[in-house]
Amino acid sequence: MASDQDPGTVSTRGQNRSWVPETPLVTPEEPIFLMTPAAQTISGLFVWTALIVTCHQIYMHLRYYSSPNEQRHIVRILFIVPIYAVDSWLSLLFFTNEEYYVYFDTVRDCYEAFVIYNFLSLCYEYLGGESAIMAEIRGKPIESSCVYGTCCLWGRTYSIGFLRFCKQATLQFCVVKPLMAVITVILQAFGKYRDGDFNVASGYLYVTIIYNISVSLSLYALFLFYFATRELLVPYSPMLKFIMIKSVIFLSFWQGMLLAILEKCGAIPKIDSPDVSVGEGTVAAGYQNFIICIEMFFAAVALRHAFTYRVYMDKRLDSYGRCAPMKSISSSLKETMNPGDIVQDAIHNFSPAYQQYTQQSTLEQPGETTLTRSLSCSFSTRDHEKTLLLSSDDEF
Repeated sequence: MASDQDPGTVSTRGQNRSWVPETPLVTPEEPIFLMTPAAQTISGLFVWTALIVTCHQIYMHLRYYSSPNEQRHIVRILFIVPIYAVDSWLSLLFFTNEEYYVYFDTVRDCYEAFVIYNFLSLCYEYLGGESAIMAEIRGKPIESSCVYGTCCLWGRTYSIGFLRFCKQATLQFCVVKPLMAVITVILQAFGKYRDGDFNVASGYLYVTIIYNISVSLSLYALFLFYFATRELLVPYSPMLKFIMIKSVIFLSFWQGMLLAILEKCGAIPKIDSPDVSVGEGTVAAGYQNFIICIEMFFAAVALRHAFTYRVYMDKRLDSYGRCAPMKSISSSLKETMNPGDIVQDAIHNFSPAYQQYTQQSTLEQPGETTLTRSLSCSFSTRDHEKTLLLSSDDEF
C-alpha cells in the first residue's frame, strides 16, 4: 500500500536533485559528433589540404636553399603543420582508444618546443647574430612598458646578459616540454593522469602548473627580444611571423586547457556506453584535436605568406640558371633536421664560461680580417666562419 511506503525513501527520491547541473550523457543511439564519420572526413580534408600546402612550401625552400643559416630554421618551423595536423588527426581516428591520444600528443609536445627555439634563432640570423645585435642595442635603456612586461626593468640597459636570458628562457622550454611529455606518458600508464582532472592526487594538476610556468617564461622572453629588436626586424615583417608562432604553440595549449575545464564543469557531454570506454578528459582532448585539424589549414596558409620562399629563389640559380638537383635537396633536408646546433647552443648559454665571454659564430667575406658590425654588411653574402669573443661582464 502507498501508506506503508517508507517515508525516508520518498524523501530521498524527491530530494535527489542538486543545484549543480548534471553533465549530459551521450548514448549509443545518439553518438557524440567526434565519433561520427562526418567529423573524421571534415578533419581529414583540412589536414590533407594543409599537408599539400606546407609540403610544397618546404620543398621549394629546399630547392632554393640559398641561405642555409636562415632556411634551416624556417623549414623546421614549417614542419609544425604536418606534425600537428597528422598527430591530431590520428588521435581523432583512435578517439575511442582513450590512451592512444596521450602518446600521439607526446610527439607534438616535443616538437613545439623545438619550434620555439628555432623561431628565436631565426630572428638572431636575420639580425646577423649576437654581435650585430649587441652593436645596435647595447647600453641603450630598456623602455618601460606594461604591454611588453618591461615595467619591472625600468632603469636597466640592454646587455649581453639580456640576450643570454632570452636564449636561456627559450631553451628551458625545450627541456621542460619533452620532459613533462614523458612524465605524462608514465603517469598515464599507472593511471595517475587524466586530462581535466584537477584533483591533488592526479598528475594533471602538477603537469599543468609546470607547463604554464615554463610556457609563460618562454613567451615573456620572446616578447622581451621582440621589444628590443622590433625596429631592426622591420625589413623581415616580424609581426606576422611572431603572431603565427604564438598562435600555433601557446594558444593551442591554453585552448586545450579551456576545453578540459569546460568538460570538468559539465559543458561538454560525456559518453555513457558499454561499447565505448573513454576516461575523464578524453572528450575534451578529442574536441581539441578536431579543432587543431581545422586550424592547421589556416596556419599553413598564413605560414606560407609569413615564411615565403620567393625571397630565396634568385639566390639559388647557378651560372647556367639551373636550380639545385634533387640530391642537394635531400642533403639539405637532412641538415635542417640535425639538432646538433640546439645542443651546442644550450651548452654554450648555460655554461659558466659565458660569464667571461660570449662566443658568436659569424660569417664574413673572403679576405676580411675583422667583423663589420654594420647590419647592412652582415646581411650580405658571406662564405666562411670565424669566432668573435665579446665581454659579458654586464649580466642582465
